[in-house]
Amino acid sequence: MLREVKYIYVAGPYTIGQTDINIRNAILAAEQIIQMGACPYVPHQTLVWGMISPHPHDWWLTYDFNWIDKCDAVLRLPGESKGADTETGYAQLHGIPVFDNMEDLRQWVEGSPG
Repeated sequence: MLREVKYIYVAGPYTIGQTDINIRNAILAAEQIIQMGACPYVPHQTLVWGMISPHPHDWWLTYDFNWIDKCDAVLRLPGESKGADTETGYAQLHGIPVFDNMEDLRQWVEGSPG
């Protein structure tokens, strides 16, 4: 039997700074989320999709908002990011908890019903 898991959206810098390091940081955060027993969504992984089939920034934000609506929480990684700020603002507006550190997220995942 499958157990219910929490779905966590990973919001963080993408194009400001070094894109490859930003993607690496998001994926490393996702690995920690998996270790908590939750299921991460990392929008940074759409890099290749955007290279093959480019879309305007607003299209990607709408796509991301649809994922945020499906998630139980958002993890906001450190660093300047207008997009991540917009994503976390959207989540807060829709009553989705936003965490800015892994320990608080871990406690929430472990303490909230699945």
